[in-house]
Amino acid sequence: MPLFCFNTAADYLDAARQMADTGRPTLARLLAEEAAYRVSDAAEATRILNEFPGSSLRQED
Repeated sequence: MPLFCFNTAADYLDAARQMADTGRPTLARLLAEEAAYRVSDAAEATRILNEFPGSSLRQED
């Protein structure tokens, strides 16, 4: 069974919280950014990003 299964925004958010709880804030922020990207509600995306403060770490091609 895989450690993480990423199918929904909630999956990314759960993983972000786990990374934050284990002292990996950079990875937590990246996962939170992906969760925020996957929700359709702008207010919910803002709430997610506010839970994991910091600058955007995403690199777009």
